[in-house]
Amino acid sequence: MYEPHGPREECGVIGIWAPGAGVARMAYIGLHALQHRGQESAGIAVTDGGQLSLHKRLGLVSSVFDEETILRLEGSEEGGRPPRAAIGHTRYSTTGSNTLPNVQPVYARSDLGELMLGHNGNLTNASWLRDELSEQGVEFGSASDTEVLAKLIAHAPGRTWAERVDRAFHRAVGAFTFTMLTESALVAARDPIGFRPLALGRLPGGGWVVASESAALDAIGARFVRDVEAGEVLTIDEEGVHSHRSKRASPERERLCAFEFVYLARPDSVIDGRLLYEARLEMGRRLAREHPAEADLVIAVPDSAIPAAIGYAEEAGLPYREGLIKSRYIGRTFIQPGSRDQAVRMKFNPLPELLSGKRVVVVDDSIVRGTTTGPIVEMVRRAGAAEVHVRIHSPQMKHPCYMGVDTGRREELIAANHSLEGIRAAIGADTLGYLSKEGMLAAIGGRTNARCTACFDGAYPTDVPLELDKLALERR
Repeated sequence: MYEPHGPREECGVIGIWAPGAGVARMAYIGLHALQHRGQESAGIAVTDGGQLSLHKRLGLVSSVFDEETILRLEGSEEGGRPPRAAIGHTRYSTTGSNTLPNVQPVYARSDLGELMLGHNGNLTNASWLRDELSEQGVEFGSASDTEVLAKLIAHAPGRTWAERVDRAFHRAVGAFTFTMLTESALVAARDPIGFRPLALGRLPGGGWVVASESAALDAIGARFVRDVEAGEVLTIDEEGVHSHRSKRASPERERLCAFEFVYLARPDSVIDGRLLYEARLEMGRRLAREHPAEADLVIAVPDSAIPAAIGYAEEAGLPYREGLIKSRYIGRTFIQPGSRDQAVRMKFNPLPELLSGKRVVVVDDSIVRGTTTGPIVEMVRRAGAAEVHVRIHSPQMKHPCYMGVDTGRREELIAANHSLEGIRAAIGADTLGYLSKEGMLAAIGGRTNARCTACFDGAYPTDVPLELDKLALERR
């Protein structure tokens, strides 16, 4: 089966409080801006102040929703009331397979009322929590850790939703940024370590938006206000925005995922005060200083590596060219290519007129298994390149991610099982260079000790399972 280029991404969440302002349509637009964070399924839930409604399906946002569905969610049917708030979710499965019961948002009921929840991240103790809740009589209808989180909150002690979320912070381990909808409020939260980003924005008409990335705020015309803090719970209702900070959170514990800056998030998003396009430009500049190459031109593996390739070319004094053209209409398909080489040819097409006879630097964001990088190198050679020098604008990925990014198991990671020379030989490059961890963190900027770099150095900030198993809950 074809391995998508780069680590497979995670999930995207959005929440909107704007009574009567078309929140379902805004959620739909926002999900398009977050489509890169999950392409397996999508869903939107709304509340009119007394009743929750939901639509979710497998597929891309554009295929899950149509105009009729949006109008129904907006209460356009006879007797319907316009919703006050909405949440939306795009999913790539990190716990639980890609089946309809695992699609989000998920539903739970408690003595405080009903809730819908969409989650970005991964609970590393989901199996233990599910067993404990099951012993208390709680029933489950999916194999998703998100349902575990929703029912953990629903059955936690507390007089308010914020108190119950805080109680869940004390029980759940792992990454869990989420938006949650109740009959009368929108709740948004980041786990106490702050693995995954969450942005707060203000709508021109006075409503509020929270989303995984600021680019989603831009898409619906909201003004970025600030990042939601690690361990913070926001409750948004008729009285405004209420903030609660968990005692579990502290600046010393914060570990925002460094790979968000390298690859996961859009280059036009701002996270922790840093425009990702600028961060990736700087990664490229530092990569050129750390690993120069005698070459004639620089190209990127599009699209994620383009800013870094431009930065590399600027620093090296070399021309940047679009030597690989990406087909943006491949997407996911049930018809699998016959080989990985064929799959790469379907996705990328080289320009021999630019590459022939040239010493080429190929910049990419990461090498996971190496099964995509090798065919790309071979493709550039077949286009006539005299030499191919691969440069990666992140460190070697030697450890799996347990916090919501599907990197695969350790035995599948090429850098965990080969030396630098072994990787170079395996991908067929003339030379190979990775950006150092120090260079990456300096390019990201801010508090360098507040980044999770576990996939590079194995320094996990929480307990992790002995084995990575995304289907563990399906076997229970």
